[in-house]
Amino acid sequence: MGINHCRSFVPPVRTLMGPGPSDVHPRVLAAMARPTIGHLDPAFIQMMDELKSLLHYAFQTENELTIPVSAPGSAGMETCFVNLVEPGDKVVVCQNGVFGGRMKENVERCGGQPIMIEDEWGAAIDLDKVEKALKTHADAKILAFVHAETSTGVQSDAEQLCELARRYDCLTIVDAVTSLGGTPLNVDEWAIDAVYSGSQKCLSCTPGLSPVSFSERAVKKIQGRQRKVQSWFLDLNLLMNYWGSGAKRAYHHTAPVNPLYGLHESLIMIKDEGLENAWARHERHHQALRAGIEAMGLSFTVKESDRLPQLNAISVPQGVDEAAVRKRLLEQYSLEIGAGLGSLAGRVWRIGLMGYSSTPKNVMFCLGALEAVLCDLGAPIEQGKASTAARIVLS
Repeated sequence: MGINHCRSFVPPVRTLMGPGPSDVHPRVLAAMARPTIGHLDPAFIQMMDELKSLLHYAFQTENELTIPVSAPGSAGMETCFVNLVEPGDKVVVCQNGVFGGRMKENVERCGGQPIMIEDEWGAAIDLDKVEKALKTHADAKILAFVHAETSTGVQSDAEQLCELARRYDCLTIVDAVTSLGGTPLNVDEWAIDAVYSGSQKCLSCTPGLSPVSFSERAVKKIQGRQRKVQSWFLDLNLLMNYWGSGAKRAYHHTAPVNPLYGLHESLIMIKDEGLENAWARHERHHQALRAGIEAMGLSFTVKESDRLPQLNAISVPQGVDEAAVRKRLLEQYSLEIGAGLGSLAGRVWRIGLMGYSSTPKNVMFCLGALEAVLCDLGAPIEQGKASTAARIVLS
């Protein structure tokens, strides 16, 4: 397309119920439209201090080093690894989906040695396998795992995994991209050492920011490194000087001012709702969706005890073209749901109920649209039961 055809971009209005991003709350969009000020302006620095306090609440931590990295969740992941992993370090990495594999890639790029613990995609991390690896590799420095595996809809037992790590004198790196704000995550109580998340999931904000938090143990390791952190931009020794407390801040980079307004607003909304209420809301709407899905004759890929409420993996019925269903939902209903990844590609739909997208209206809309499309395609489902089953849960 030539430049003469370019016009202002006006995106279609969608209902986002895939693996992310989720729908952005209008309050967040309005906050992002406020006047841009300098990233060292005293008013902006005051907002930065508030942001840190709000993130303390969201993460349930008092860690001083709790900040939003000026980049998406993948950069939050890299921040944890490049700061904590030095060449030669053994890192036990749990993989039960796509994002455990990305952890492995980060360890290798830092010059570390990944010790892989692999579980079936769609299953939680096996605690016995992890303990066996920690016993076998007594010199391991870190245990890394995904709390909420977005690619499969599985939630693993972060509290028990962190307890194992402490028992074997390992730091922990935890992926909480999909769990923060949507399901219980208690950084201090569980003694998580390094955790990263994303702004675009259960926080109802736009993509592009990655909240992270580091324990005192992790900070001590970072400050005692033998070599410089391989990434200048993500070096926390430098970032700490910009995100420290009070008005005296050392310039590091031009922070994304307006997106940070949006994150601030989204965290205010979490505070006003109450974290426990937000967790309960996601669980309630998951149960309503579940009732409708099962009434339709469809099933979940993940067993009940391991399901992630805000990311639902639904098995595609035999003979149904899953991509055709997603295409119709997008074209006819402007509804986005996600496809499976890796070994689950073509086998599941991923339906997100995250943040502002987690509402009774969206549950009912998704069930109605999915049923209509499947019926039109001649899929073997039970008709006319899903909405009633979901309404019973919601009422």
